[in-house]
Amino acid sequence: MKATNCVLATMALLILVVVVNGGDDQPSSVKPLVKIVKGKKLCDKGWECKGLSAYCCNETISDYFQTYQFENLFSKRNTPVAHAAGFWDYHSFITAAAVYQPHGFGTTGGKLKAQKEVAAFLGHVGSKTSCGYGVATGGPLAWGLCYNKEMSPSKLYCDDYYKYTYPCTPGASYHGRGALPIYWNYNYGKTGEALKVDLLNHPEYIENNATLAFQAAIWKWMTPEKKNQPSAHDVFVGNWKPTKNDTLSKRVPGFGATINVLYGDQACGKGDDESMNNVISHYLYYLDLMGVGREEAGPHEVLSCAEQVPFNQAAPSSSSS
Repeated sequence: MKATNCVLATMALLILVVVVNGGDDQPSSVKPLVKIVKGKKLCDKGWECKGLSAYCCNETISDYFQTYQFENLFSKRNTPVAHAAGFWDYHSFITAAAVYQPHGFGTTGGKLKAQKEVAAFLGHVGSKTSCGYGVATGGPLAWGLCYNKEMSPSKLYCDDYYKYTYPCTPGASYHGRGALPIYWNYNYGKTGEALKVDLLNHPEYIENNATLAFQAAIWKWMTPEKKNQPSAHDVFVGNWKPTKNDTLSKRVPGFGATINVLYGDQACGKGDDESMNNVISHYLYYLDLMGVGREEAGPHEVLSCAEQVPFNQAAPSSSSS
């Protein structure tokens, strides 16, 4: 009898822990450490939003975007025909995002803006890693995170112009890898410097570690391509104020400008471009699945970069950056 009571007590305790913690799919808000510094409220929420930051006073990504939502967005990624089955997961995304949440990734503004940024970032990721097609099971938008690398690269993507700054490692191939695929030795070099990982000598690290692959993609989202230019994060959350030249170039804050920042003339200023529309379609689809609704995406001129003058032209040696 005593043994039975002990088992029941243990089970009750386990249930209590699950309820308190909310389970894997429920928000588990952490009470932040709050300090007032020079009249400004700064917070630290532990591992997911570590370091005193105003952004950590807001909800973190796991508060409003849980495992089941990630599974819904990328529902076909682990099917037998997917090319990276078993690679991508929610934990890797949240672990990577934890580094950037104190800087505002998914924590800028209120819950709605934060949800929209996560949907926007993942919209880009989904469109660039999809193997979906018109009659694919579940529809073409259900196949994001199907890839983690370019399957049949036609070249090594070694640009000898950078032989002094980012020299190619003999035998290494710098083909597309990751959540926002990285191409070319100079991009592996710059990303590796930022993440403090030797990607120039070991580009394969990106395809071997999902957290690193997401981290590289979020770094790209958060980082301007050039000085005096905004990041994709900045143009999306409203940190960027267009100059007179931007206005004349029809560049406006919003999702369309994120496409412009990340891909320049590969997708923007070309009218009704297929690659641009593909990214937009993934963003709208993810907004719906996250419960935000595509009606929150804004008007066409905000969603699209069809008429925007590109921030950057494609490098002469590259058709993909």
